[in-house]
Amino acid sequence: MSIELHNAVAVVTGAGSGIGRATAHALTRRGARVVVTDVVGERAHTVAGELGPGAVAAVCDVTSLGDLEAVRKLALDRFGRVDLVMNNAGILAVGPVEAIPLHAWQHVIDVNLLGVVRSNLVFLPVLLEQGSGHVVNTASTAGLLPYGSDRLPYTATKHAVVGLSEALALHLRPRGIGVSCLCPAGVATNIVEQITVYGEPAPPRGPSFPVLDAASVGELVADGVTQDRFLLLTAQEAADELREHGKDVDAYLSRLIKDAL
Repeated sequence: MSIELHNAVAVVTGAGSGIGRATAHALTRRGARVVVTDVVGERAHTVAGELGPGAVAAVCDVTSLGDLEAVRKLALDRFGRVDLVMNNAGILAVGPVEAIPLHAWQHVIDVNLLGVVRSNLVFLPVLLEQGSGHVVNTASTAGLLPYGSDRLPYTATKHAVVGLSEALALHLRPRGIGVSCLCPAGVATNIVEQITVYGEPAPPRGPSFPVLDAASVGELVADGVTQDRFLLLTAQEAADELREHGKDVDAYLSRLIKDAL
């Protein structure tokens, strides 16, 4: 079921910086052609220029179904097919849950969760008609573990993306389409630009994970696609925490609460 990245066509959202940019580079090094999309057009064009003639850039706001449809048309017109879709765009609202307004929740949900839903509506028919391809959804360790109380809209949407991805794997893998869910822990990116702060944020709670550079995560994604792996973690420590959480949820929560006192 794994796809051959050489000459494959990849669409990456949020590819103007950070993990998206690094993954676009990793895919290009493996011979893929990449449609680089970002809500900031200048960034998308800069990255496409870094990648060379096998890349094309497009402005894409994942809250717009029309933008995603235009990206699909660009990919098909330019390259004739789509083999890989990486849903990577994301934003954060940070602060005490009682201070984060409803409109902030709605915006985070619109980007982080419904952006993936829109992408599925646009690109899955292409992959299903081909009977091949791969989808990568960027979630977070905050979508696997209960430590994101200082960024609950983000945490909630990333938990939703994990669940969506698992169910999507059950639906798509029998049809020849792979699914991976990237759950980064600490990664050195410019994600701070995507954070809106409300109230007085508390210090982050939870386990401390090592911080990786974005290039390493891009390589992890590319390797995960070629190996047809579902869960892509950037830290072994996250896997250890996940096992502890799964063994006894009440005991795990009690430990986190005690540590926070």
